[in-house]
Amino acid sequence: MRSMHAVRAHARGGPEVLVYEDAPRPEPGPGEVLLAVRAASVTANELRWEATWTDSFDGTGHARLPVIPSHEVAGVVADAGPGVAGVGIGDAVYGLIPFTHDGAAAEYVSLPADILAAKPVNLDYPAAAAVPLAALTAWQALVVHAGLRPGQHVLIHGAAGGVGSFAVQIAAALGARVIATASAMDAGFVADLGAAEVIDHRTQRFEEHVRDMDAVLDIVGGETQRRSWSVLRRGGVLVSLAEPIDSREADAHRARGVFFIVEPNREHLRQITRLIESGQLAPVVDQIVPLAETRAAYEALEHTHRRGKIVIEVAA
Repeated sequence: MRSMHAVRAHARGGPEVLVYEDAPRPEPGPGEVLLAVRAASVTANELRWEATWTDSFDGTGHARLPVIPSHEVAGVVADAGPGVAGVGIGDAVYGLIPFTHDGAAAEYVSLPADILAAKPVNLDYPAAAAVPLAALTAWQALVVHAGLRPGQHVLIHGAAGGVGSFAVQIAAALGARVIATASAMDAGFVADLGAAEVIDHRTQRFEEHVRDMDAVLDIVGGETQRRSWSVLRRGGVLVSLAEPIDSREADAHRARGVFFIVEPNREHLRQITRLIESGQLAPVVDQIVPLAETRAAYEALEHTHRRGKIVIEVAA
């Protein structure tokens, strides 16, 4: 069996359980391709998700050990199993790997072919790897669940983060008026992304500045979510990524609430690619590290405020 370099965890835990080592190179099954990984992206809290360690989202499934983290990937198709369509050997692609599947912190990964889209022609591999999870989350929140339309008003919490920075750009590209919450030091950054107004969440109460919002995107949860109901217009929608919605609050404010988990989706990724190639959407990369330093990248996410993604460059 051929081997590869990979970062794996042989027991559940945080960054301390990640080991850079030799591992068996996977083989693509039916409907799968073998991807030669060029870059992967690191996601905060990924090592705390049940789906990272089992074959289910709620932790009731079977344990998967050892596991390989990092579920955003960009690379080149090296081989294909039977029944693959839409991509071919040698194609430059990117995508979001299902969370109950091994990730891309490795030289190779086998994954379903139908979740991959052609890499944006104007992005290199590290920049492309910073896109799938955050951009698909923002797209599905705003387009699929909120149904955001031109001229509507949207409040985006946590706008300087990975998902938030894409959400501001996507909402602006859709023709909505974007109001965002962020720290004062990130206000200029968020405004440059397309926010018409940025509210300092540390010194200002957003509900004293906005009202009659068509939609709120909550990436923070807790007290922020509870306070957000009051700024929605009747019939508006609060989309939460942080925690489930209290249906009683939604009913009391005559609004709609949605909590969802992002899903890999080739067509949504193609729509995102069009925005990137037209110059309306750009990933924000904070730092690029080699594969051998993946553990340090996960440690950095737990202790440091960052704008954009930390990317693992697996191969130049």
